Amino acid sequence: MESKKLLLGVALIALGFTSCKDEKAEQAEKTVDSYVMYVDSVGNVAAEDAKGNWQGIEATYELKSGEAEAAIANMKDNAKAQERLDASRAKYEALKTKYEALKAPEQPTTDVTISSKQQLRNALFGQGKIGDDMNFSWVNAANIHSVYQQFIHTTEDNKDSYTREDWDEIKLMYEALDSRKNTVEKEGLSSEDNRKIAALKFKFAPMLKVNRMGAKSGEMKRAKE
Repeated sequence: MESKKLLLGVALIALGFTSCKDEKAEQAEKTVDSYVMYVDSVGNVAAEDAKGNWQGIEATYELKSGEAEAAIANMKDNAKAQERLDASRAKYEALKTKYEALKAPEQPTTDVTISSKQQLRNALFGQGKIGDDMNFSWVNAANIHSVYQQFIHTTEDNKDSYTREDWDEIKLMYEALDSRKNTVEKEGLSSEDNRKIAALKFKFAPMLKVNRMGAKSGEMKRAKE
């Protein structure tokens, strides 16, 4: 009799344990379902509403995601549950990318157009290399020959289109580049590059002088007409 009671007690305990385990599994399933449904609901939110309330959406997502991740341990089919979580997580990240792109501040349309002076400097030296600060520190012994080449060849190719103001700017930039060359020479400019630069300068100096004077006289003539 005592043996039967003992067996019955063990069976009841086992049944209770199984029932408790099933309840945990059921609750875990509901937690994962809640997470998946939340992600689906985010996808149904209007873009403008999501953009304006993304901080709240993100906070709720983090909470539900953490709960779902913890719940997996109590589920019977962990692998399947993990697949559902991964799929929803990927969906959420795609939505996040979409909505964050929408809420990113629009790039202001540049109503300030690049000045003709800056356009000229970009053509002579490269995009953004020389700005209002007139900083030539990027010119060194390794690249100064190519800098002279670009500057002089660009000027030669476009000499017929330059205005008087352009030639004044070219003269200013040329003198600034020469000043930088004096510094670079002390830092180890090779004799070969020095000779090549001298040849370029020998050819360029008279062209600069003639064209600058021509542009000025042409402008004066037009002013008198």
